[in-house]
Amino acid sequence: MTEDEFDAFYASAFPRIVGQVYSFTGDHGQAQDVVQEAFVRAWDRRRDFLATEAPEAWIRTVAMRLAVSHWRRARRWLELVRRTPPPGHAPGPGPEHVALVAALRQLPEPQRLAIVLHHLCDLSVEQVASETGAPTGTVKARLARGRAALAKLLPASEVGAAGGSGANKEDDRG
Repeated sequence: MTEDEFDAFYASAFPRIVGQVYSFTGDHGQAQDVVQEAFVRAWDRRRDFLATEAPEAWIRTVAMRLAVSHWRRARRWLELVRRTPPPGHAPGPGPEHVALVAALRQLPEPQRLAIVLHHLCDLSVEQVASETGAPTGTVKARLARGRAALAKLLPASEVGAAGGSGANKEDDRG
C-alpha cells in the first residue's frame, strides 16, 4: 500500500471505525486513541497490509483489542486503589522550608541547582558535577557562593536547619 493509498484509506475509514469503537467503549476519546494506535500499527506493516483482504476489519479488530486491554488495565488499577487505603494527611511544608525555597529562588540557577543537589538530595560534589556537566571546582565554587548568599537571605537558625551553613562538609573541601 503506497502512502497516498494509506492516507486515502485512513481518511475514509478513521471516522467510521472510531464510531464503531465508541459504541463499544462509550468513551469517544479512548475510541479515537485506540483507532489511532491501530492505524499506527497498520502503517508499520503497510507493505503486508495490502495483502489483507479486509484492512478495515483488521484495524477494527486491533482497535477493539486495544480498548479491551485499556479497560483491563483500568479495572486492575481500580481494584488496587480499592484495596489500598488512602494515604494519611501529608503536612505541608513548614515555615523554615518555605523560607528556604524563597531564598533559593533568589540565587542564580547554577548555584541553586548545586545547593539543591548537594544539600537536599545528598549528592557528593562529584555526583553534582556529573549531573550538571560542570567541573568539580566549579561546583565547589557554586556551593560556596550559594551558601554565602543564603546566609545573607536567611536567619542564622534557618540556615543551619536547612543544611546551608555546613560550609565545611568533608566532600566540599578542595
